[in-house]
Amino acid sequence: MRVHIFGNSPSPAVAIYGLRREATYGEKEHGSDAKHFVEREFYTDDGLLSKPTAAEATDLLTRTKEMLATSNVRLHKFAFNNKEVMNAFPVGDHAKGFKDLSLDVDPTPIQHSLGLCWDVKRDTFIFQVTDIKKLFTRGGILATVNSLFDPLGFVAPIIIKGKFLLRELSGEALDWDSPLPEDKKEAWEAWRKSLQDLKGLEIPRSCVKSTLSTALRKELHVFSDASVRAIAAVAYLRVISEEGVCHTGFILGKVKLAPQDAHTIPRLELGAAVLAAELAETIIDELDFSLDAVEFYTDSRVVLGYIYNQTRRFYVYVANRVQCIRKVSSPTQWHYISTKHATCSVPADLLSTTTWLTGPAYLLQAEQSSSSEEERFDLIEPDSDIEVCSLVTTLSTDGLYLRCQRFERFSSWRSLVRAIASLIHIIQTYKANDRHNTCRSWHHCLKPCSVEELLQAEVAIIKSVQREAYKEELTCIVERDSIPENSPLTKLSPYLDDGGLLRLGGRLKNASLDLNEKFPLIIPGRSHVARLLVEHYHDRVKRQGRMFTESAIRNVGYWIVGVKKLINSILHKCVICNKLHRKVTEQKMADLPTDRLSTEPPFTYIGLDVFGPWTVVARRTRGGQAQSKRWAVLFTCMATRAIHIELIDCIDSSTFINALRRFFALRGPAKQIRSDCGTNFVGACKELEIVLADSREPNMKRYLNGEGCTWVFNPPHASHMGGAWERMIGISRRILDSMLQQISPSCLTHEVLSTLMAE
Repeated sequence: MRVHIFGNSPSPAVAIYGLRREATYGEKEHGSDAKHFVEREFYTDDGLLSKPTAAEATDLLTRTKEMLATSNVRLHKFAFNNKEVMNAFPVGDHAKGFKDLSLDVDPTPIQHSLGLCWDVKRDTFIFQVTDIKKLFTRGGILATVNSLFDPLGFVAPIIIKGKFLLRELSGEALDWDSPLPEDKKEAWEAWRKSLQDLKGLEIPRSCVKSTLSTALRKELHVFSDASVRAIAAVAYLRVISEEGVCHTGFILGKVKLAPQDAHTIPRLELGAAVLAAELAETIIDELDFSLDAVEFYTDSRVVLGYIYNQTRRFYVYVANRVQCIRKVSSPTQWHYISTKHATCSVPADLLSTTTWLTGPAYLLQAEQSSSSEEERFDLIEPDSDIEVCSLVTTLSTDGLYLRCQRFERFSSWRSLVRAIASLIHIIQTYKANDRHNTCRSWHHCLKPCSVEELLQAEVAIIKSVQREAYKEELTCIVERDSIPENSPLTKLSPYLDDGGLLRLGGRLKNASLDLNEKFPLIIPGRSHVARLLVEHYHDRVKRQGRMFTESAIRNVGYWIVGVKKLINSILHKCVICNKLHRKVTEQKMADLPTDRLSTEPPFTYIGLDVFGPWTVVARRTRGGQAQSKRWAVLFTCMATRAIHIELIDCIDSSTFINALRRFFALRGPAKQIRSDCGTNFVGACKELEIVLADSREPNMKRYLNGEGCTWVFNPPHASHMGGAWERMIGISRRILDSMLQQISPSCLTHEVLSTLMAE
């Protein structure tokens, strides 16, 4: 199918998209003004163009026609009010009624464009009112009122009277096709006949007579007014030409019915001021030239007091509307105007009796005095403006996708998906409208969500996150432009699948793998959804670390940007992971004792311990060998870590004293001796308690005192305080074990072991 069905709802949007897409592609070749013409001056298939000279109009139309022709879009059905421009294009491109037409002689047909009627020869807008009598019913009145299409508000003061009459008649409890009361028919007929006066109304297409490009000054003046029936705002363009002559012209007007109940005149005037601000914002956005000044006028000093107020806090109704006004304008732009000079007093029976289309006469004066700098508008009776509360509230969504800020309310991926799936289930029940189904309208469904609903929920969540995080990148992909270099997706070759999801590109298109494995979905790493996914799959792999978690995420088809950093941050805060894998904290060690830092000769301060035993051959007999055990006493210098080993044949006190005496004889007496106090004194030997007890005997104390030595015992169960000699014992034992591997056990005697100890 290569065409779009006429009347189909998306067809206009597709047509506009095609035109703007071609304008973007053809900007470099055909100029930015051609692109601006297509983007700003076209609506669906109609375009309006106005240029100061015929040459400029011909050149722009020619380039635009060539630009659209590259996409097989024919720009034709031209309607001109200039003979030179009309002759520049072939007759086949002219609009119906303009072929073989002479602008000087032949009458020109009325051209319809975007619902407006344009008299080409006079270059004016006109209104064609059909005198078709409708039934005096609500439906007939509504059809008559809506038959007048006036988007710019030229005849708004007349249309508003019909709308007000429709409101009065709609208050009756009648059907659309039921006849209305006869007492209202006279007012209806009077208004319907007044519409015939619009047939002679002509409005110049050019709002001012002066050339805007050469004007000295261009100003926008917006007036607002209100009554118990309606609120209105109208804007005029004031231009000062090169000769200093002032010209004014109608730009845009709007009239609305006033709310029926619970509103005071000051609030209605405030609503009209908001309408004026919105009108000015629209005009400034649509104009192709800049304005030198924008001024606002109202005949309500109460409203001016609201706008100029800087201290008082208003009710919500007033505060919100004052805020809307201040977003568009500043208080110094608002001025007071007398009610008799207000141009938008509505409704009006005939436009000829008002200044609606011409504006107030004082705008034509060359010099205008502004009272905003001289006057100060104080609040007038603010306490009488009581707050009015609404009893009915309606809610509506303001976007096509879910707002990602709402996802932050959920602490797990599973709960988020189930919540969205529940909403999808409720939406489907509304669409189904099955009376026999137990799931109807808004309800708390006790049934588990289906797999299809869960998948739809995941797609909706991911699509919302992608639309919010990668809005610029998605626009570039749709328009086939290159992604900005500073984007995190630059090296990922992203593309949009048929469902509108952003996926990772690659070269695995022909691989026999699942789509999610070949082209995983891209998830922004800084989003809350990415954190929920990492926590979910980290729990699925039973807290097995970053590599397992990342692998689990990739296997299900998700590509999280910056996933390594995100996983590390989550694992760092995971309580269970800290319990399982975090390094055990250690107690801060105290300062070293003075004997460990002494600069005196070696073995002045020593530590000792007993280690062993080894089995040696004591004597040989006819029946074999008699074996006995040997132990070693290790003395280490606390400062230099030098060691001395004495071999002993038993671990009683006398044997230990002999070993200590031999050590003192060779190395000199020590000032201080340190040793363990507890089961670690002889390693794992239970006999250590005997040595410890014997070391406290008077004989041991008498000998140590005679040598001028003191013995310091470590606290019980504090083996870490004997690290100096425990380390030396470990080194010595490792060396001895290596040396003993080369000697047969039958050859190991006391003398051999003593020699090995000395070596």
